Amino acid sequence: MTIPADRKYTESHEWVRVEADGTVSVGITDFAQDALGDIVFVDLPKVGASLAAGKDCCVIESVKAAGDVYAPVAGEVVAVNDAVVDEPASINSGAFDAWLFKLKPANAADVDALMSAEAYAKNIG
Repeated sequence: MTIPADRKYTESHEWVRVEADGTVSVGITDFAQDALGDIVFVDLPKVGASLAAGKDCCVIESVKAAGDVYAPVAGEVVAVNDAVVDEPASINSGAFDAWLFKLKPANAADVDALMSAEAYAKNIG
């Protein structure tokens, strides 16, 4: 399993990529999508929602289970990926390409505190 080095990671298997405008894209890792199995439904947070770090903010359902996605950092939702709502299986075929939502972090330094790709690999190893 490849773990992109250009992102940060959480213990609950979310990835975070800092974008040029200072927002962060959030998705689930390949490890998480593999554990869930065939994804059939995604419920995303609303644009404008204020999220607290570590709190559940959306749900991904598969044929075997439903799993919560947690906000990796506190912030405001500035965009959601409607394409994954329309085609949930796209997460299975490319978990690191299928972002779920974008956040404007309340504190950009909080992103730096998340795990590196190397640390995440050790965490799931």
